[in-house]
Amino acid sequence: MTTDPENRRTRLVEDAYRLADELLFPAAPEVDRTGVIPAGHWHAIADAGLFGIAAPEESGGPGLEFAQVIEIMEVMTSGCLTTAFTWLQHHGVVIALAGTTNGALRDELFEATTSGRLRAGVAYAGVVPTPPRMRATRVDGGWRFDGYAPFVSGWGIVDLLQVSARDVATDDVIAAILPIEPAPSAIGVTPIHLGAADGTHTVSLKLDGLTVPDDRVVSRVNLDDFFASQNIGVRINGTLPLGLLRRCAALLDISGHTDAARALRERGSVARTRLDEGIPDAALLISARAEAATLALDAAAALVAADGGRGLLRGSHPERLAREAVFTLVAASRPQLKDLLVARFSSG
Repeated sequence: MTTDPENRRTRLVEDAYRLADELLFPAAPEVDRTGVIPAGHWHAIADAGLFGIAAPEESGGPGLEFAQVIEIMEVMTSGCLTTAFTWLQHHGVVIALAGTTNGALRDELFEATTSGRLRAGVAYAGVVPTPPRMRATRVDGGWRFDGYAPFVSGWGIVDLLQVSARDVATDDVIAAILPIEPAPSAIGVTPIHLGAADGTHTVSLKLDGLTVPDDRVVSRVNLDDFFASQNIGVRINGTLPLGLLRRCAALLDISGHTDAARALRERGSVARTRLDEGIPDAALLISARAEAATLALDAAAALVAADGGRGLLRGSHPERLAREAVFTLVAASRPQLKDLLVARFSSG
């Protein structure tokens, strides 16, 4: 007999397919054209419980298997990359709140974020390079954040932002969750207009003496532990190209190119397995991520070729998906990934 928790997990996966096919995909051309994600998308995602998929069962979450979380993320991307990419950032904040030792912050924000009542984004790429772009200096009662975050998605859409910085004294990574409305005067915001997924409302942020009190700090980890945890993030980002492949294959089926669709799905299954196997091995994981990105390009190219001249029309599904496949080459990228992709595309 199926237990209630199992029913809940099954329903979350089923609802992701329903939303992707019935709500997100039909609206994706208009989201792409206008650069605006409808408010109704967020309400529907919240009503389905999909803001809380990363929450563990012991914290009141659904306790999904990692494979189920990955499937939901791929399926949502197959509906609308713009919506899914903005929504994807939210789960990093849910995970941070679930594991924090800051009980007061968790009590304040955990239910609100898992329910989707508050939406969240992240700005952690500033700690990845050495020297870091984002630095934290200890001050009385908290931290001073200074630096630059080049790509932050969801500005004007999310309510909370998790900002990470490296402690100038120890190189530990300090992460804090801040409300961003109204934006603190110490944060300078520069909009960035993207050729694909422009509705993510991506900006660059410059922090100049932003004071963060201790009660907003969600975590402090040493640098090695931070980079070890990034493998999960890279695996999650692998859902973007494989989500696009799902949609390209579905459209190829509709157009009668079933053999092409089957071949792409088989290649996607191999790429998915390699991504999973690479989680404990950063080098293997980056290689698998590069493979998935090139596969998304192949899938979009097959769809454009199958559709012929109509596939070149601005706003058509093939044309949009081709631009979005290019987006997955660089979104949430790493220097090693860029080097691998340059080598792959430049070699014979």
